[in-house]
Amino acid sequence: MIVVTGGAGFIGSNLVRGLNQQGHTDILVVDDLTDGDKFLNLIGAQISDYMHKDQFRQLILDDKLAGIEAVLHQGACSDTTERDGHYMMDNNYRVTLELFHYCQAKRIPFLYASSAAVYGAGPVYAEHISNEAPLNVYGYSKYLFDQVLRKALPELTAPVVGLRYFNVYGPQEQHKGRMASVALHNMRQYLAEGYVRLFAGWDGYADGGQMRDFIFVDDVVKVNLYFLGQTSQSGVFNCGTGRAQPFNDIAQTVVNTIREHQGEEVLPLSQLVQREYLQYIEFPEDLKGRYQSHTQADLTQLRQAGYTADMMDVQTGVAEYVRRMLRTKSIGG
Repeated sequence: MIVVTGGAGFIGSNLVRGLNQQGHTDILVVDDLTDGDKFLNLIGAQISDYMHKDQFRQLILDDKLAGIEAVLHQGACSDTTERDGHYMMDNNYRVTLELFHYCQAKRIPFLYASSAAVYGAGPVYAEHISNEAPLNVYGYSKYLFDQVLRKALPELTAPVVGLRYFNVYGPQEQHKGRMASVALHNMRQYLAEGYVRLFAGWDGYADGGQMRDFIFVDDVVKVNLYFLGQTSQSGVFNCGTGRAQPFNDIAQTVVNTIREHQGEEVLPLSQLVQREYLQYIEFPEDLKGRYQSHTQADLTQLRQAGYTADMMDVQTGVAEYVRRMLRTKSIGG
């Protein structure tokens, strides 16, 4: 049995489908369906059981689960604006630590979701503590366990891999509300209002020019499954594309893919701005000093670990995402 925590969530449910494609169906999904609509992410997926996260946590602590072959730990609070440090550290850090100790005791491979938030404002996004300075307690909750793993590396009994996700986008994130990707927000806004709003220039960047490393969820799944198939790889690895692209690229791709779907002409960025399909709003005061204006994953360690596949750029991945959402009529609002 393979355990996927957060398995009804965005990345977790995509991982379940990726496992299905490899022939794995004996999957225990662990999640919290208090937000009941998340069940939609599991429609069509093949799993053997579902368990609430609190019940699962207690069974792990009591050592009352058997037959686990691997744990893919995606469950976490990913709200970077959450200020409840007690909740964040228990839910993100402590649970990960408990699962880590359990998997080591049982010699079970353990993959977990870390985050590019550990790097804070950067500017270097390579896996070394000298580059890491989180801007919020979410980032710190990920940062702290990464240090636990680093100290334990010489004495591991089974593989442990932490993947530092950069800005992930793709299907099955509709339940995430304000924490959904900018691509989904852009889609919803354009279909509802006929234009997309982006932040105006700040921090030395032009209007819509702040840059992030945006990675399509399909690529995230492929990286996870690569490490799941390894027996000797352990450590913390960046999971991004290795390229930084401006928010303008996301918005332009979203708008033009929808326009193309509607039989309208594709327009260059300057025309989209001139015709007010793209509009810029003042950069929020409360985000100044707490916002990553530029992220770009250094993929040196990922490549050295043997992962050689290309990652989709925004123009390819976002266009594919928009087409899937339009085809399934699942953009929502």
